[in-house]
Amino acid sequence: MQEKRDRPGFGGSHASPSQTGKGLATERGRTVIADEVVAKIGGMAAREIEGVHDFGTGTARAIGALKGRLGAEDGVTRGIDVEVGERQAAVDIHLVVEYGLAIPDLAEAVRRHVIDAVERMCGLEVTEVNIAVDDVHLPRQEEPSGTDGEPRVQ
Repeated sequence: MQEKRDRPGFGGSHASPSQTGKGLATERGRTVIADEVVAKIGGMAAREIEGVHDFGTGTARAIGALKGRLGAEDGVTRGIDVEVGERQAAVDIHLVVEYGLAIPDLAEAVRRHVIDAVERMCGLEVTEVNIAVDDVHLPRQEEPSGTDGEPRVQ
């Protein structure tokens, strides 16, 4: 497995609930954050965790691959669903993880990092981050080679 450098691991911190939900409604006006914005932030934060291979259910990944062949952007929100209120947000994530990692530890690292990113960037309290692991990415097997490095056919 390739190591992802400069990416957070299983450690992390998140903003305290007292720091969230403030500043969205003031005497000078309201700030409204779209669901799509929270989904993008959550998706980018989850991608930063080593061991996350892909997002979405099998169907979503197949549609994403088809979009990629047609030149359309698949987007960072595939496999990410959010619900955003005035002061709170909830995030659901469908993951494909790398083989060999402890899934509960990986899920907790993703959860903490998503909470931290959304609370820090949006000022919303994240009430929950639900994670569904839909698949495991297996390392590619080496192709069998001929004996002594010689071609099998001439």
